[in-house]
Amino acid sequence: MTRPSRPTVTTHAAAPQPSNISGQHFEPLLNDEQAASFLGGLHPKTVQRMARDGRLPAIRVGRFWRFRASALNRWVEVHSTGQSTRSFTPQEETC
Repeated sequence: MTRPSRPTVTTHAAAPQPSNISGQHFEPLLNDEQAASFLGGLHPKTVQRMARDGRLPAIRVGRFWRFRASALNRWVEVHSTGQSTRSFTPQEETC
């Protein structure tokens, strides 16, 4: 006796698109992998831990963490050190 085959579900990590329901704009939520990528390549478990600890703006949906890109962007702006990534050479001291 053979089992009927299940339909194959393909998932893609494409960026969610905003939806417009009855004139209201809803921002799509990012999952932990998308949020980790958005934050510069953090590990998804790090993002989950930061959300659980309240250090990262997040929404709990059941057992999953979801993130608004706009909230993450504001968080980055607030927590940015403002230092540039260019390196500089300290000037030599003269006696």
